[in-house]
Amino acid sequence: MAVVAATALATPLLLGAAPHHGPSHGSGHSKHASKSASKEAVKLSRELVKNASARDAYRHLQQFQAIADSAGGHRAAGSLGHDASAAYVYRQLQRAGYQVSYQTFRFPYTETLAEKLGVVSPTPRDVTIKAMTYTPSTPVGGLTAGLVNVPVDDTSGCEASDYASANFTGKIALIKRGGCTFADKQAAAAEAGATGAVIYNNTEGLLSGTLGEAGAGKIPTGGVSQEEGQRLVADLAGGEVTVSFEVRQLQEERTTRNVIAETRGGKAANTVVLGAHLDSVTEGPGINDNGSGSAGLIEVALELAKSKSKPANKVRFAWWSAEENGLLGSEAYVAGLSEKQRQQIKLYLNFDMIASPNGVQFVYDGDDSDGVGAGPGPEGSAQLERDINKFLDGKGKKHEGTDFTGRSDYGPFIEVGIPSGGTFTGAEGIKTAAQARTYGGEAGVAYDPCYHAACDDLSNISLRHFDVNIDVIANAVGTYAHDLRSLTRPVKPVPSTGTPGSGGGLHDGHGHEVTE
Repeated sequence: MAVVAATALATPLLLGAAPHHGPSHGSGHSKHASKSASKEAVKLSRELVKNASARDAYRHLQQFQAIADSAGGHRAAGSLGHDASAAYVYRQLQRAGYQVSYQTFRFPYTETLAEKLGVVSPTPRDVTIKAMTYTPSTPVGGLTAGLVNVPVDDTSGCEASDYASANFTGKIALIKRGGCTFADKQAAAAEAGATGAVIYNNTEGLLSGTLGEAGAGKIPTGGVSQEEGQRLVADLAGGEVTVSFEVRQLQEERTTRNVIAETRGGKAANTVVLGAHLDSVTEGPGINDNGSGSAGLIEVALELAKSKSKPANKVRFAWWSAEENGLLGSEAYVAGLSEKQRQQIKLYLNFDMIASPNGVQFVYDGDDSDGVGAGPGPEGSAQLERDINKFLDGKGKKHEGTDFTGRSDYGPFIEVGIPSGGTFTGAEGIKTAAQARTYGGEAGVAYDPCYHAACDDLSNISLRHFDVNIDVIANAVGTYAHDLRSLTRPVKPVPSTGTPGSGGGLHDGHGHEVTE
């Protein structure tokens, strides 16, 4: 029934291209007007923080779980599970009185059909492997071939010369991560005659990667953990190794859609956007990734609708599709904005994985005060970070910075100069001992042990983290709905006291890494 509703409710995208109604950030307002805006912002933020709760938002997670259970176990973009999820969000916001629309777009759908790697000789064993997105497929049943190690340097497997020391024709190339994109590595291996590529991580954890785009794949390619890679290297040091290798992936063009909901009033010239991706991976229901962010936005949006406040600024909520395929939903949205519409958006806040069971309270490092990875976000991003940190400090909640790695839907907004920020509680990264002392949980274990897995279900949620981050959303909505002046107040950079978050690297989607 939900899928039928998804089709029936399709409407054109409304981007809120209203005329400019006044100066941004309150510039030129009288002191009285500024004081009034501040008062309304404080009042609304307190109300929303009080009324929005993880307990109430949990019912939306239950709906997402039920949808996944009835739709093959997942809610991936281009699937019935995502269509039903989008219809559910649409109905909730429409009933609450928002102006709601779909933005439909086409994209390359991928679904892994097989991912197997096994040592055949000298000592048989199974090796856990993840098919890279957009990989070509092996034949059904896979192939059996010799494994050949690519010499390790700073750019292992990136250049033709890396393959000159051995015969790779008809073999499986074993390549260490780093120095260039995975697409470049497998293409170079293919040029050397390899029939497949296995890329092993250069840090802890299983490697979940992508070749970047449809058509980039030359040979079947998968990723394995650092530990498994090093073990295979050790095996090869002792002599020849034969492996069985099967990676198969369905790839076809499909249609999916974002859900956009905005307040009917408020200045379009001062538009505040908050977003979360609604799609899961095909491996599981995606209750933390990213049912949590999606449900948090629904909860706060519904509480805003119940309030008697009439926001001075337009508040727009977005549930993106195809994030797991490379931020495609948010990219389509930003690409569809005119220059005027981009200028109307004064900030973007992103909430992706906000209830990780072994999580850490990460806040995006808008001013690059931690000096990790990417530089600072567009002007105003430092203020967004400061405002979130100030709120958490006021609640007595510990927090630390995380880099703008490009792993989630803030990426397209940053690219066009829109101030961005948000929170995150961790994915496949490993919790440190210091973090365990600060936040509880278990050191040496992933922030989300069920990341991109079938076990990312209702049992994979920290209600404590969920509640804290829903409060962050509520405070931001209440504040920026009335008062944007903090975006122009200077920030004194303060390095994070914790360990910066989610790891380095370039990504084309949440957790789908493309390079070192």
